[in-house]
Amino acid sequence: MRPELSDGEWILMKELWESSPMTITQLTAAMKDTTGWTKHTIISMLSRMEAKGAVRYESNGRAKLYFPVLRQEDAIRRETSHFLDKVFDGRLGVMLNAMVDSRSLTPEDLEELAAILEKAKEETDHD
Repeated sequence: MRPELSDGEWILMKELWESSPMTITQLTAAMKDTTGWTKHTIISMLSRMEAKGAVRYESNGRAKLYFPVLRQEDAIRRETSHFLDKVFDGRLGVMLNAMVDSRSLTPEDLEELAAILEKAKEETDHD
């Protein structure tokens, strides 16, 4: 089972996905301006995330180097599925209609969506 991430854990994981391995000191410095989190907050979060199997560390002298175990693609896929199930009862069409009704799709979004649908159609046609 893939671990569920809290909003704060997502922020920390994004930093690790972008720049791992990192020490607690490096994470604290990198995130201080955007989150205001202290070293102790980050240590607590890393401990929870390690217990969930989302991160691991290797000892490097006195410091621990933290690495993501959870792949970003897997986390995004799981979170997207969870969101669709929770908010739209798993129905993608309902979500797309809500986005169209709110006019939140840009021309670029529509092009990207058309390309995704075309790819899905091609893959379905080949099966």
